[in-house]
Formats: sequence, C-alpha cells, structure tokens
Amino acid sequence: MKLAELAQWLDARLRGDGQAEISGLASLQDAGPAQLSFLANSQYRKQLATTAAGAVLLREDDLDGFAGNALVVADPYLAYARISHRFDRKPQADAGIHPTAVVHARARVDESASIGPHVVIEADAVVGPRVTLGAGCFVGARSCIGAGGWLAPRVTVYHDVSIGERVVIQSGAVIGGEGFGFANQQGEWHKIAQIGGVRIGNDVEIGANTCIDRGALSDTLIGNGVKLDNQIQIAHNVQVGDHTAMAACVGISGSTRIGRHCMIAGGVGMVGHIDICDNVFVSGMTMVTRSITEPGAYSSGTAMQTAGDWKKSAARLRQIDSLFKRVQQLEKQLQGVTSGSADSSET
Repeated sequence: MKLAELAQWLDARLRGDGQAEISGLASLQDAGPAQLSFLANSQYRKQLATTAAGAVLLREDDLDGFAGNALVVADPYLAYARISHRFDRKPQADAGIHPTAVVHARARVDESASIGPHVVIEADAVVGPRVTLGAGCFVGARSCIGAGGWLAPRVTVYHDVSIGERVVIQSGAVIGGEGFGFANQQGEWHKIAQIGGVRIGNDVEIGANTCIDRGALSDTLIGNGVKLDNQIQIAHNVQVGDHTAMAACVGISGSTRIGRHCMIAGGVGMVGHIDICDNVFVSGMTMVTRSITEPGAYSSGTAMQTAGDWKKSAARLRQIDSLFKRVQQLEKQLQGVTSGSADSSET
C-alpha cells in the first residue's frame, strides 16, 4: 500500500513521500525501506536516528529531529494496532463443512461458517454466521457460537456454553469443563454435579490452554471485551466484568467477582468468594486474599533481590515476631520509667 493511502485510512497527518510503498511492519531497529514502524515509548526515541524504516508512526512531539517519512498520530501504539490487521497473514478459511467433520443432524450450522477437519458438533448446538472452527474442535450439545467467532484448532467447548460475537479462542482452551466442587464426609470427597454453564460476551479473546469452568448452579460469566492470556484458570461461578484483561497464569478461585476495566498481571492468584471493584490494577504474582473495594493499584510479596540479600531478608523476617515482642516489652518499661519520673516531679 502507498503511504498516502495508509495515512488516509488512519486519519493521520502525512509528512514525506506519499507515494512510498509499504509492504509490512517491523520494529525501529529491524525495519527496512518498505516497512512501517512506530515509536510509542520515548525510551526508544534514539533509534529514530538510525532506523531504516520507510516510514514511522509517531506523535507530533517526536517529529522534530527525524528526517524520514512520518505518519503523525495522537497514539502511535493504537494506530499500530489498527494497521496491523492490514498486514495480518493468518489464513482465511473457506466456508463449508469438511468431509471428516461430524455434525449432528440436530445441530444448526450457518452456511457461511467454516468447519475444519475432524470437528465434532453435538446435538442442538448452533454455529453462527462466518464462524471458523479449526481442525479438531469440539462443540458440545446446546452450545452456541455467535457470528464471526474464530476458534483455533483443538478448542473444546462443553455443553450449554453461550459464546457471543467475534470471540477469538486459541488452541487448547477448554470452555465449560466441570468446576472443582466436592463435599467432604469423614475424609472422603463426594462430587457435586456442575449443572450451570458458561456465558461469554462479545469481542472476547481467550488464550491458549486457558480453562473456564462451568458454574455449579448459575453460569460462569465473562463480560464483553474481556482479554485473557494463555494458561489462565477461571473457576466455577466466577464473574469477570467488561473489558478486564488478565495476563498469563492467573488463577481465579470459585465465585469471585471481578469488576470492569481491571488489569490483572501475570501469576496473580485470587481466593474464592471475594469482590474486586472496577478499575483495579493488580501487579504480578500478587496473592489477593480479600475483597478490593477502592479502585487503584495493589501488590503483595517482595521485589527481586540478589540471592544473598534475599536470604538475609528471609532470616530477618523470621525474627519479626520475637522483635515485635521485645519492642512491646521495651515500650512498657519506658512507660513505667516515664510514669515514675512524672510522679517524682509532682512530689
């Protein structure tokens, strides 16, 4: 595409040669003369002087001192996100049902959907318009996949799962597996039937090998625009609010409710039956053991140290309880001395 065409599509201000041809995207460091790059983080500004990119997406403030072709926008990273789809090489599947697919007679598959090899679709399932089911996907009885959904190979959707429109699910994800529910009687565990389902909103993305368990009674709920990274565990009856994002290896215990526009960093764990309000950021590896009622950033644990310093810190932490008791005793003694001095002065 010509640079002028991209500028018009992005509603960007073009500076330079609008007839320059752009055939791909790359970083400032790796880009060549036919590639478009972007500057979103000021710490990489020094690379503007050496980049060979055919053009760069940048802010007005970063334009000074850069002699190359530029597309000036308010948010270069957002512009890059939008334009990346123009260069996406992901194969587009043709409509139709592969001969090796097994589709129940009572299932409803839109004629514009693409059903790949060895897909299984059970009774009363509904596959909407322009849905793509990659090779080896499974769609359980009475489940529904909304228009424009894209499921990579080997996604498993159990029965009674409702998936909204334009949902992307990566390989190995399991939606609607049975929640971890057991009753204990004299040391023996008795399984509780998980009779709820899963409801997923529109424009959700679910990463590879992420698991969302079905509800024990009511449904597990994932709101519109939620983004889930790889290897996340969402337990039964969890509710995740609209446009919340979670990084890899997050674990959410049963019946926890997470608000809208939250950001949960990698490796965070949450106990069950707590509420997280809207607009909360939880930093990586934090263990959330109670409800959060005020928006803001939350962390737990200690920052990285050298191994030697960490061992010293750990040894001191073990002494905190005895140190606290000693301080209490000293405070009592000091209060006694102060009280005695006051009595003497009064006499």
